[in-house]
Amino acid sequence: MADFFKSVKFKIIIALTALLTGAMIYSVTTGGFSSTSSYLFEMVFAPVKSASSKLSDKIRRSLDMMVNAERYYNENRELKEQIAALYGQMADYDRLVTENGDLRTMLELHEEHEDYSFSPPCTVIARATNDPFAAFTVDKGADDGIKPGDPVITQNGIIGVCSEVSPGTAKVRTIFHPKTSIGAYTVRTKVEGIVSGGYESAEDGQIKFEHIDKDADIEPGDIVLTSGSENFPASQLVGVVESVEIESNGLSKYALITPAADPRTIQGVFVVIDYSIDEVTAVKNAAKAEGDAP
Repeated sequence: MADFFKSVKFKIIIALTALLTGAMIYSVTTGGFSSTSSYLFEMVFAPVKSASSKLSDKIRRSLDMMVNAERYYNENRELKEQIAALYGQMADYDRLVTENGDLRTMLELHEEHEDYSFSPPCTVIARATNDPFAAFTVDKGADDGIKPGDPVITQNGIIGVCSEVSPGTAKVRTIFHPKTSIGAYTVRTKVEGIVSGGYESAEDGQIKFEHIDKDADIEPGDIVLTSGSENFPASQLVGVVESVEIESNGLSKYALITPAADPRTIQGVFVVIDYSIDEVTAVKNAAKAEGDAP
C-alpha cells in the first residue's frame, strides 16, 4: 500500500482531484462554470463518460441475451428452416426448368425424326476419370428401354453409343473412342468415309474422318452427317471439317473434325432406343453386304 501512495499513478490522481476541487470551488464562487472550467471538466471526464456508455451498452446487451435467449434461439431456428425451404424450392425450380427444357428438346427431336423412339431424357451422373476418350455414365438404363449398342445423341448431334447397361444406368462410349466407327458424308459434295476416334485426335477434342478418296472434294468448313446404318441413324450431325491431310501411304486422305457436341462438357443426352433405316440406306447396306459376301 505504501508503494501505491509513492507511485506516479497516485500523484496523478491527487493532481486531478485537486484540479477538479479547484474547478468546483471556482464555479461556486463565480456562480457557475466558466467556459474555461467547463472545457476542462469535459476534457477530464470525456473518457469516463465514453467508458461508462460502452459498459452500459454491454450490460444491456448481456441482460437482453439472458432474458430473451430462448426467443432468439427459436427465431434463429425458424429462419434457418425457412432458408432451407427456399433453397429446396430453388433446387426444385432448377430441376423443373431443366426437365422442361429436356422434354421440349425431345419433342423437337420427335418432330424432326418421327421414326425415332427415345428413352427418357438422360442426365450425366459420372465421368470416367483419366479416360482420354471422355466416357461417361447416365442415369437411365435397361429399365428405360436402353440396350448396349444404342446410339446417344443431343440436340446438336451424335455423341456416342451405349457400351454397358444396367437396370438403372448406362455407360456411354463416346465418338472420341477408336471403337466408335460411324459411316458419314459431307453435305456439300457427298464425300463418304468413316468417322472414328483416336488417342491423338481426342487430345485435341477432334475425331478423324478416314477412307476418303485422294481426289475427293472435301475442305475445311464442310459439314459432316451420319450416313445411316444398323448402329447409327442417318442425317445426325457429326461436326465440321477443320483440316484435310493426305494419308502416309499417299493413296487416300483424311479430315479432322470438330464434333458438333462435345462429350467432355455435355450434361444431358438422349438415347435412341429404336429407329427405322430409310430406303436409301437400306439399299446401300444390302449392296455392301453382297459385296462383302464370299
